[in-house]
Amino acid sequence: MAVDERQLREVALTSDEYALIVDSLGREPNRLELGMLGVLWSEHCSYKTSRPLLRRLPSGGSRVLQGPGENAGAVDVGEGWAVVFKVESHN
Repeated sequence: MAVDERQLREVALTSDEYALIVDSLGREPNRLELGMLGVLWSEHCSYKTSRPLLRRLPSGGSRVLQGPGENAGAVDVGEGWAVVFKVESHN
């Protein structure tokens, strides 16, 4: 299946990502595979844009009670109090 830039935009894949798919499969993906990989590699599922940016933020320190991971982050704000941060992107 020959793929053009418009089709890649429709499934939110870059030409570099498409080349990686072709290289990994050893062939061009069919329409279903392309759609599935577009979903799996989307920001919503894989955080391909936000994850590298979030990794640049500080995540440790003497007041960090719970750092990055599956659960909410917690920071000691003094006097026995902590602030808890949780971001959920899936509805």
